[in-house]
Amino acid sequence: MEPNTNCGVLPLEAMDSPSAFKNIWGWLNENFEKVFLVSGLLTIIFLITFQTLYRYIIVHFVSSAGAAVWTEELARYIFIWISYLALSVAIKKRSSIRIDIIYDRIPVRWQNASWVVVDIFFLILTLTICWYGWTQIERLMEFPQHTTALGIPYIIPYLVLPLGFGLMALRLLQNLRGQTQLCGPLDTAIAVAFVGAIIAPAVLAEYIEPLPALFGYFGILCVIGVPIAISLGLSTLATVICAETLPIEYLAQTAFTSIDSFPIMAIPFFIAAGTFMGAGGLSQRLLALADEMLGGLYGGMALVTVATCMFFGAISGSGPATVAAIGALTIPAMVQRGYDKYFAAAIVASAGAIGVLIPPSNPFVVYGISAQVSIGDLFIAGIVPGILVGLVLMTYAYLYAKARNWRGEARKRTVASLMAAVWEAKWALMVPVIVLGGIYGGIMTPTEAAAVAAFYGLIVGVFVYREIDARKFAACCVESCETSATIIVLMAMATLFGNIMTLEDVPGTIARAILGFTESKIVILLLINVLLLIVGTFMEALAAIVILTPILLPVVVGVGVSPLHFGVIIVTNLAIGFITPPVGVNLFVASSISKTKIEYLARTVLPMLGLMILVLLIVTYIPEVPLFFIGNK
Repeated sequence: MEPNTNCGVLPLEAMDSPSAFKNIWGWLNENFEKVFLVSGLLTIIFLITFQTLYRYIIVHFVSSAGAAVWTEELARYIFIWISYLALSVAIKKRSSIRIDIIYDRIPVRWQNASWVVVDIFFLILTLTICWYGWTQIERLMEFPQHTTALGIPYIIPYLVLPLGFGLMALRLLQNLRGQTQLCGPLDTAIAVAFVGAIIAPAVLAEYIEPLPALFGYFGILCVIGVPIAISLGLSTLATVICAETLPIEYLAQTAFTSIDSFPIMAIPFFIAAGTFMGAGGLSQRLLALADEMLGGLYGGMALVTVATCMFFGAISGSGPATVAAIGALTIPAMVQRGYDKYFAAAIVASAGAIGVLIPPSNPFVVYGISAQVSIGDLFIAGIVPGILVGLVLMTYAYLYAKARNWRGEARKRTVASLMAAVWEAKWALMVPVIVLGGIYGGIMTPTEAAAVAAFYGLIVGVFVYREIDARKFAACCVESCETSATIIVLMAMATLFGNIMTLEDVPGTIARAILGFTESKIVILLLINVLLLIVGTFMEALAAIVILTPILLPVVVGVGVSPLHFGVIIVTNLAIGFITPPVGVNLFVASSISKTKIEYLARTVLPMLGLMILVLLIVTYIPEVPLFFIGNK
């Protein structure tokens, strides 16, 4: 939108014109949520950073200062609001975690119709939570309650249920309007009939057993492309209707309480830290440092790529983000220097998986919350597996390049040039020190460390590197909120799904069945690894963690595996899933950057995949390796 030359004020006669209102409506339609996301994310970063500084500075100098508990409470409620508002942005962009196995193989005509199906199912869930969220507001109006620290009426934070989900419903209706126009009346009618056929058993049957309803609907919805989070919520809703396992009002209440959690807030903070540092010029400086260290060897640029992914992974905590940030720079550089473009894309995709092993790691945060394991311990346990994966990939890249005489850039590299590169990258290299030093120095919780890292990344990007302007800052905030929202809603819906499983004793039943089949720790871990590798080929890592952790954790604990060790096993498994089609997201990102066909890229990545599985076996059967820095917990 072009800036207004009259200090942003429209003339009175322009305000009266239909075109002015149309422009205002267009701007609001496009940016309404974004205003709240930018201001909300910035506010919670400042609040938690202030809380940390308050504890160590203000309290130290002002003995009468009490604890700033209000900051955490206010930050939690703002976090819930922006998470659900960000989901409206994700709806508009159709960005979600879903399974596309069937979608990718059907004609374009039915792909378009499938979006009508997806939007209708999504709309059913949002309207349900919106409606019962309003009944929660009515109860709070009748029986007022106030928050502990701020003393504000609970109505205010709980309004996110009717308003947030109502806004999602509005965005879905907008999507549906456009999609039905694209599909035409016939295909739209077929899509609606298809939805009706799937819903019919839940509505018409007097009673369906809880587990067939839960897993049956979840499987069907996932296969037809409904986002996994929405599939979890809808399958829970169907089970509640079919078997009356829980009151239906419970869905709306849990949508709020399940993410009213301080540890969960680490996810948007770590994502924001990576986004700010990436947009602020971090990747170029890390790449220059890695080039000084390794660029002159055989396969120098490939080695630099792996090393840079390891550095960047220590900031972003995301595999696809690492591939996007580093691959955009290194893939064209490798191709320019004579590397095969499929190898260039494959090495970036594989190295990007290190981003979820090297701390901070969003999958470790999600697992820690799901399994009630120390997130700090998980971070430390991920260091050695991450380094091992990096070393085996670098060894393979060196040998592969040497056999083809791919040399690094021939230029003089000295200690002075290395020190200069280290100095240039010093601000970026401080982020892991802040995060891990803060956590293990007992100074900050993981959430506080994440908030301070995000604040630090913002300051560095804006005032030190000076590569983040106002427009880029707003885009970073929206991107961070949108990315984290897809994870947060997944965790909220997984809580609903998991509660039904707990009521039906699914984890215990599976554990007893497996232990009844064999009590061999080696065999059980092998079976679980095979299961996780298969799951990783079609399900996104975070979704797999929240669904499978409550099922598999009792099994491994039953054969003497610690929850901490199992966390490293499951995340290493699912990191490999980032490069296994059909849902190998790292492959898709690398394929897009390199303009290569995914099937050929998947073939090129197979040797790297085998090496990563070798690391997985070491991590699985030699627990001293991942637990090297923290002992056998």
